[in-house]
Amino acid sequence: MNTEKANANNTQNNSKNLDLSRSVYELVTPHPDIARTLARIGFKDITNRALLLTAGRVMTLNDGAAAKGIAMSDIIKALEEDGYTIAGRNTSAEHQARIDRLKSYLRRLNSQEDLDAVRKDFVKDFEHVDASEIMEAEQTMISEGTPAAEIQNLCDLHSALFHGRTKEERIAKAEEAVEASLARRQQKQAMDERIAHYHELAAISGHPLAAMFRENQALGALFETWDMAPYDILLDQIAQLSIHYAKKGDLFYPLLKTKYGVTGPADVMWSVDDEIRDSLRKLAASDVHDETWREEANKTIERAREMLFKEENILFPISASKISNEDWKQMYFDMKDYDTCFDVIPDIWRQAEEEKENAIAQRSRNETDDQALSALENGLIKMPTGSMHLNEPTALLNLIPMEITFVDADNINRYFNAGHKEFKRPLAALGREVFSCHPVKVEPIVRHIIDEFRKGNRDDVSIWMKKKGEPVLVQYLALRDENGTYLGTVELCQNMQAAKEHFEQEARKNA
Repeated sequence: MNTEKANANNTQNNSKNLDLSRSVYELVTPHPDIARTLARIGFKDITNRALLLTAGRVMTLNDGAAAKGIAMSDIIKALEEDGYTIAGRNTSAEHQARIDRLKSYLRRLNSQEDLDAVRKDFVKDFEHVDASEIMEAEQTMISEGTPAAEIQNLCDLHSALFHGRTKEERIAKAEEAVEASLARRQQKQAMDERIAHYHELAAISGHPLAAMFRENQALGALFETWDMAPYDILLDQIAQLSIHYAKKGDLFYPLLKTKYGVTGPADVMWSVDDEIRDSLRKLAASDVHDETWREEANKTIERAREMLFKEENILFPISASKISNEDWKQMYFDMKDYDTCFDVIPDIWRQAEEEKENAIAQRSRNETDDQALSALENGLIKMPTGSMHLNEPTALLNLIPMEITFVDADNINRYFNAGHKEFKRPLAALGREVFSCHPVKVEPIVRHIIDEFRKGNRDDVSIWMKKKGEPVLVQYLALRDENGTYLGTVELCQNMQAAKEHFEQEARKNA
């Protein structure tokens, strides 16, 4: 029993034994009550956790006392009053030994020994060194007969030897780390505010962010089901995220990039969206669902899960903080052209609907027939091969069974015809540069085509592709006047499934 009590007392005594050559962090961590003692005598910053974890790791109490103007005797007295034993109080011999070792390295440099060789030995011998110790070593060498001029001439070489090893440098780095930590904290606070604003907008019934938020919730539920029991049909449901990604690519990325100067999402996330969609299409087209297929499916799901996180914590909060209410309303109406995904049916945004109705009514009151036709002769548009009434060209262009886009000579989207679209064209894209409507990997192709048209090297480019398993023909045509001057580019898009089925049927009849 007495032995156990003695061991306990020894443990307690050892735990109260302090080595003041250790860093403040190393002293305070096992003895939290020391922080209260030090704070009481003037070390107010010791309660700052960030400073303790950074500057505190390299500063000793002696360093702190010098910075705060507190006598070490007062510190030792306060610690001893709290029951601590201060180890190594008589260190004059040890200090002199350090000075002698420093002098030996300086003499090696003075004798023109290679700096790298000297420094290699030095870092083994010294974990850190005070600037005052360096000065004392140099001063001692001068007093022992080394010419002061020689010490001065080798000052830069001496600095190179100690570079990164002085406590002052380490403290400066620690202070920089504190500043960086504070900057990160401020950035996090700003992001937290953006996330909070995003959730405020997502709570508005019918708001575009409300729809995107609900789609992400549904997608997240599918991911959880996949984790429990992955199967092929579930992957088909997850593949509906292509509609969700199309909204981002058509409505969010170009708007943020061209109007609000936020280029990151368009430059990075857009390409990842395309890669995820491509991977899902390949998985769906594969007839062999072996272990390799399963691994690729899991990898794709994980990338999609990461993208959901980035949307919720980066893209949508940034959008909430940047995009104006007017642009949100335009996006609301543009979203009506997209198919639903994950069974999420967007709600009606009453404010946007009411404002649109009021605007239409106001225009009707302000416009007269004379004003609408003032630039026309008898309400007709005169053309070399005939004339049409004002409302007829629009109806005609909308009737043509293909998607028509006109991009002017300055590369600006000027016109889309109405109707079903294989490739969505939000009205918000009108007046915007055409290149902003394409993901990073496609943009160079579009630029090349238009550049070839502008130079007169080509007049048309045709591209065949599959959209939802059906053949689609996209044609780019150079629009020129009678003198051959480039006026812009026309894009025509047609679903060719009906033509394919027709000729397949004719081929079977003739077989």
